[in-house]
Amino acid sequence: MGDVSGRTAFITGGANGIGLGIARALVRAGANVVIADIREDALAQAKADLAADGQVETVQLDVTDRAGFARAADAAEARFGKIHILIGNAGVGVMGPVLDARFDDWDWGMGVNLGGVINGLVTILPRIKAHGEGGQIVTTSSQSALIPIGYSAIYTAAKAAVLGISEAIRGELAAENIGVSAFMPGPVQSNIAHSGELRPAEYREDSGYRKREEELEKRPVSPLWMSADEVGERVLAGIRANDLYILTHPEFAAGMRTRFDAILASFPDETINQDRAKEIGFLLGNPVFDDQLARRKARELAA
Repeated sequence: MGDVSGRTAFITGGANGIGLGIARALVRAGANVVIADIREDALAQAKADLAADGQVETVQLDVTDRAGFARAADAAEARFGKIHILIGNAGVGVMGPVLDARFDDWDWGMGVNLGGVINGLVTILPRIKAHGEGGQIVTTSSQSALIPIGYSAIYTAAKAAVLGISEAIRGELAAENIGVSAFMPGPVQSNIAHSGELRPAEYREDSGYRKREEELEKRPVSPLWMSADEVGERVLAGIRANDLYILTHPEFAAGMRTRFDAILASFPDETINQDRAKEIGFLLGNPVFDDQLARRKARELAA
């Protein structure tokens, strides 16, 4: 996207943690920012912290509420005219043993972490296309999408889907001058451990995770986790460069290589059927991966 100055970003889950870090970076870069969040008190605090009334608007939003999403987008356009950047960041940390998971846990976790991203795309993407000035979509996935660990089935399922969506639509939207970035952070200083406080009443009766969520709220945030402001600057850099992937923690690289090696090693050790390969050639690769490698190589040479 290059210069974000004067452009408008719509950030879900933007009132604290990662979302607020991204908002702060964008405001410093001269962008207008609409912070959407489910917590009214957090929205007020975020606006006060940013201290940039001319560049910041806040709107209360439950990302699972599709009609509410449309109203929030209308409010953003009423304030700033156009939306150029959509950052689908709202998320909840639904974690626990898969044997304890109940329908309420799956429905809430997938509804926010995946459904919230989908609702943002369906609501705001056509508006970005309509104004013809181009834009950027940033979807908050997670390192969990690349290195799944135990007790994270619901969270990982949603975040892996978000990654897949981002990779799939990148090529489609390039022709519209709309970039797509999959943002996959590692541990960040945020309030995600307090996700259980936001669980709606309708998802509390048939839940196997409520006690675990209450215990998780007592866990302190490690000072070694990355700060939200540092993460925000990394996302801003990714937006400017139109990176397909925005990663934060180099500590995950070795584990990712091991996972990819394990997948590659699992292919049948057989001669490729060339006729079949020609028939299904459209499935065997995606130019967006070549494009991302070329972008990284060009940056290295220019450094």
